[in-house]
Amino acid sequence: MSVSDRDEIARALLSYLFENTEAQDSLEGIVEWWLLDRKIRQTTSAVKDVLEELVAKKLILEYEKGDGRVHYCVNRRKEEEIRVLLKIVDR
Repeated sequence: MSVSDRDEIARALLSYLFENTEAQDSLEGIVEWWLLDRKIRQTTSAVKDVLEELVAKKLILEYEKGDGRVHYCVNRRKEEEIRVLLKIVDR
């Protein structure tokens, strides 16, 4: 494990405990609930940002379903542009 990996884990643990001063758990609970939850929130935020960029470029389309949630799909009209971005040769 690199020093930067160790530092990232230390920061995540300290941050969680600082924000949740009553928190205490086992090793397994810390990994499953504290660190995984933090990673999921960070990842969700990053995915949201990327989706917004791809929608702005019209590579992905967004639409609202009956349940009120937004869904995403590929814009088939942008297939060539997507192929270039993905470096996929027409087969």
